[in-house]
Amino acid sequence: MDLGLNGKVVVISGAAGNRGSIGETILRHLVEEGAIPAIIDRNNRGFEYVKEIQSKGVDAIFCQTDVAKAEQIEAAVKTIANKYGKIDAVINNVGVNDGVGFDASYEEFMDSLKLNMVSYFLVVKHALPYLKESKGTVLNIGSKVALTGQGGTSGYAASKGGVLGLTREWAVDLIKDKIRVNAIIIAESWTPAYDNWIKTLENGEEKLKKIVEKIPLENRMTTPDEIANTCLFVISDKSSHTTGQFITVDGGYVHLDRALLSE
Repeated sequence: MDLGLNGKVVVISGAAGNRGSIGETILRHLVEEGAIPAIIDRNNRGFEYVKEIQSKGVDAIFCQTDVAKAEQIEAAVKTIANKYGKIDAVINNVGVNDGVGFDASYEEFMDSLKLNMVSYFLVVKHALPYLKESKGTVLNIGSKVALTGQGGTSGYAASKGGVLGLTREWAVDLIKDKIRVNAIIIAESWTPAYDNWIKTLENGEEKLKKIVEKIPLENRMTTPDEIANTCLFVISDKSSHTTGQFITVDGGYVHLDRALLSE
């Protein structure tokens, strides 16, 4: 399906992760649609990704940025806007389940909020004048932890809960500007980070099996490609009357009746 994203400038944070991560997968799908990705990330892997993208005849830009630092986000968005003169969409994709719980310090808790939530606010704040011109769209990547809790990760849970609150607030605030704002909620998705986490557990394979058995649809994890496909649809004009929504891409893991899991 042609989503009409060809030539659209899409600012995406957290897209210089490992290959197969959610951000990198969204990035790859954007390129396949001919969109112009503007990557904001602290990992210098972004330079490599941009070189690869440009070799395919698609323009791209990488702004190496510590998104926990407000001045760096402002500078990155300014660089993107100066190069292209427009911004058509923002995908806020930063997320680190950092395990900042009650044992953490005040500073660690605040750092978690800055990374996982405040960065979302700052990217949109600085992109907003251009989004108003383009009547663009904002997509926030959320987590089931905001809805279900997890334990031991207060900073991440608070951040992702805040991200959902901001999604609804911005949808209301920006409706007069015809800017749509939505969130994708992710549960269990097989990524390099998830693989690394499983490998740290004493009975990792057994734990993984138990998780997968609890996913109602097909008893399998959501793939990053499935998440990316939904993201691109939501930011496209094919989803032109959808705003303020939390779209859960999780095979029914969070919301469906537990009776489905009976053997």
